[in-house]
Amino acid sequence: MNKFSYHFIEKESDVTIISESKKAIKLAIKSFYKHRTILEKFVYKNDIFLKSLSPIKVKKPPKIIKLMVRYSEICDVGPMATVAGALADIMVKKMKMNEELFPLKIAVVENGGEISINAKESIKVGLYAGKNLLGGKLGFLITEKDSPSGIGSSSAKIGHAISFGEADVVTIFAKNATLADGAATRIANAVKGSDIEKSIKKGLDLVDDLEGVFGAFISREEKVGQVGKIPKIIKIVGDEFTLIKKKLADFLPHYEFFY
Repeated sequence: MNKFSYHFIEKESDVTIISESKKAIKLAIKSFYKHRTILEKFVYKNDIFLKSLSPIKVKKPPKIIKLMVRYSEICDVGPMATVAGALADIMVKKMKMNEELFPLKIAVVENGGEISINAKESIKVGLYAGKNLLGGKLGFLITEKDSPSGIGSSSAKIGHAISFGEADVVTIFAKNATLADGAATRIANAVKGSDIEKSIKKGLDLVDDLEGVFGAFISREEKVGQVGKIPKIIKIVGDEFTLIKKKLADFLPHYEFFY
């Protein structure tokens, strides 16, 4: 089956759409511009929504605002901490809206590192961790059993998003990308302090408090922690990948692991 990939940048949004249907990709693009325009008009009139670092209430919000408000409240973060994931979720939902007439096997949207996936075949997702040695070496295999789902990442070292923590990367797996985006911010903010192991465990402990979050993978310097249900981990070499069948600690002997 042929797969098509379309990438574009619009202001702060860096978007990649993957599907076997060009029509579905066009629907996703149209949905992106529609809801981004709604968001821009809303924040222009509601400056507090743009700048708040904590959840806020909104009366009769548009669809994208409602989604951001809901999951920012669950994660106890500002609504803009969920914006990339929310746009990705809305785009994927639009791609799947005519499922009965036009069955779609692959609907994937990545927006600034936040990923919404609804696919009936496996999707490979790389782990980007900046200068951390894990970056470019590891990834995750998202199977049909893992779908639909969302993946969100937050880092104190890479990206333009605000982080009050010190994690190299926090990757969250959740029921949708909006939740994963907000949860990644919340957990990454908690990973800080001179005791690296303790800071990672503090982040992992938060997962149980966030309904809809399946699991977390946290890396800081040469220590890694994971908790909950995470997809199969893959080793990446160039364009090739293989499943890591042995323990991750055996593959990365210089790292300390916490579960």
